[in-house]
Amino acid sequence: MIIDAGPDTCHWGYFDATRAPVATIASGAEVTINSVSGGPDVLPGDGFHVPPELLELHAAGLPGMPGHILTGPVAVEGAAAGDVLQIDILDVKLRQDWGFTYAKPLAGTLPLDFTERHDMTIALDADANEATLPWGLKLPLAPFFGGMAVAPPPAWGRISTIEPRAHGGNLDNKELVAGTTLYLPVFNEGALFSCGDGHGAQGDGEVCVTAIETALQGRFRLTVRKDLDLTYPEAETPTHLITMGMHADLDVCVEIALRRMIGLVSERAGITRAEAYMLCSLAGDLRVTQTVNREKGIHMMMDKSLL
Repeated sequence: MIIDAGPDTCHWGYFDATRAPVATIASGAEVTINSVSGGPDVLPGDGFHVPPELLELHAAGLPGMPGHILTGPVAVEGAAAGDVLQIDILDVKLRQDWGFTYAKPLAGTLPLDFTERHDMTIALDADANEATLPWGLKLPLAPFFGGMAVAPPPAWGRISTIEPRAHGGNLDNKELVAGTTLYLPVFNEGALFSCGDGHGAQGDGEVCVTAIETALQGRFRLTVRKDLDLTYPEAETPTHLITMGMHADLDVCVEIALRRMIGLVSERAGITRAEAYMLCSLAGDLRVTQTVNREKGIHMMMDKSLL
């Protein structure tokens, strides 16, 4: 199944548990989802491909609240509150030959340092797997979705896509490339998975607010897990376990991610929490996910071979 982006399949700026699914799939089935990104102010000059559905979204009107364009949600049969949705990220591809990055006043990690907005259109070459910055520097591409989420708890109502929370959302974790798996707690029937905020490349921190923002196509396998007890996002690469912490205070983010890794390591390795704490100090890596989304992020990585 392929779900295209467009006015009928995208929600812009918000998550809401009452939003009806645009498609329903069986647990364990694959789905391909197309995304677009950006408002009229970031469109490139002549010579670049702009997906027509992005222009259709612009024509339909800008959102009432700032945020990201997400495609979905997709309901997964059998998912219920208290379950876990396993999201295997099978493939991520570019859908356009450009991306955008900007810095602006009152935003980012240094909100008072830049008094004017600055914009870059960045050429993307899928065949060469590289981005070319305006001054000629070439960066390798490592595309991933900054936003992947299930619908939030119904009691939260309509919330912004900007802050990452327990349902996922704007995680901006550059480790979540093709070949990795994300686990999200389910809060609603069907789980209601959405994705967007495509990134061509990003540094840990995403310090100016934007990565290389672009349109992506993702192929996912969505599986309902009733055998997992999970209340917060976690992830797994072929080599590492990843726990996450999200809070306005980076110190608190560290504590959340570390405590969750201690619990995971203790369970997986069959060692005490104190032993797991010491192993985290010896071999675990704390990384700054992002410092710009009001709720900041830290993730911790642990090599699975050590467990």
